[in-house]
Amino acid sequence: MTVKEMKARLRAINAEAAKTTDTEALNKLLQEAEDLNAKIEEAANRARLQHLADGAGEEPEGNPAGGEGSGGESGTDPENKATKNGKTLMAGGKVTRAFSVKNAITSSSAVLANHTATDVKPGFNEVSSLVDRVKAIPLPGGESYKRGFVKSYGEGDYTEEGKNYKDAEPTFGYAEMVKTKITAYCEEPEEIAKLAPSAYSDTIEGSTEIAIRKKLSRQILVGEGGTGKLYGIFYNPTDSADDIIDRKTDIAISAIDKTTLDTIIYSFGGDEDVEDVAVLILNKADLKAFATVRNADGKKAYTVINHGNTGSIDGVPYIINSACKAVSAEATAAGDYAMAYGPLSNYEMPIFSDIDIQRSTEYKFKQGQIAHRGDVFVGGNVAAHNGFLRVKKK
Repeated sequence: MTVKEMKARLRAINAEAAKTTDTEALNKLLQEAEDLNAKIEEAANRARLQHLADGAGEEPEGNPAGGEGSGGESGTDPENKATKNGKTLMAGGKVTRAFSVKNAITSSSAVLANHTATDVKPGFNEVSSLVDRVKAIPLPGGESYKRGFVKSYGEGDYTEEGKNYKDAEPTFGYAEMVKTKITAYCEEPEEIAKLAPSAYSDTIEGSTEIAIRKKLSRQILVGEGGTGKLYGIFYNPTDSADDIIDRKTDIAISAIDKTTLDTIIYSFGGDEDVEDVAVLILNKADLKAFATVRNADGKKAYTVINHGNTGSIDGVPYIINSACKAVSAEATAAGDYAMAYGPLSNYEMPIFSDIDIQRSTEYKFKQGQIAHRGDVFVGGNVAAHNGFLRVKKK
């Protein structure tokens, strides 16, 4: 193929790429374009070398043109010419230099192509794994969900012959969960879908699901409850009689020290057991505070093992969630909830629909914007009486 034919093929490749969204096809077109570009660049370099060779010619033996030898003032020695130009400039004169441009083919857009990576580097994780660890209840098409739980059991007593038996009915409670709608919306210019690798478009489309999961992972803790909202672990009803987590069981700490973890573990649960399947939910800053506590001998008070968003503190599993305030942060006010400790199955999240993600080129057709939107219908609430121990700043 001639250079002209190769340029024409490059333009054709660009047109084909604009019409396809198949990743494999785009990669093949990109490889072909790179091969053609390399051949065009090689042809340009050869043409430039030939141009330089044609202009060099051959000088006769002896003195070169100028008559005073290579060291003469009018010779062609580059160093001597630079000296002469320098003297002229210092004397206030002017000098002239040959102005040359590169061969036209090397400066064309067809030769020096701009390349783009075929993938997109993800950012830092912004979704707590808490959303994947609570108990999900698939209820497609549902409107609400009610969970019954035992608040307390009765206790028997001595009874004389012929007397009534001691009343010992258990006390029940109910957790209401109604359908709420979580949505996310974003736009991208059509140039991304046409010119950039498909990974860009895939990332933008996938970001709607990430945004929904990010919201859910926070609402599991701080949901305000009521119409259209999840009930979070830190939620307190207006009337304490309606508490699922008795607010009187909350504990308050002013700082994280070598006794904090034991205080939390032994404060949770009933009077007859020490629970062993619970998880600590906390802010990353407080995790750091646990890791930096030292005993009197200077050794670490806690063994902290990190696995990204999760890990363990002295064998106790933890999950990081930025919705928690940090006890160790000065900005955290007294009474702010900072941690929760309990079995994650004690929080139930009924899922009333799948995540629905749609792509549209119609809404902002004139501006060339591609819209992405996603939504899901879910509910959520603590599903066991005193299902979590809550820790707040003292």
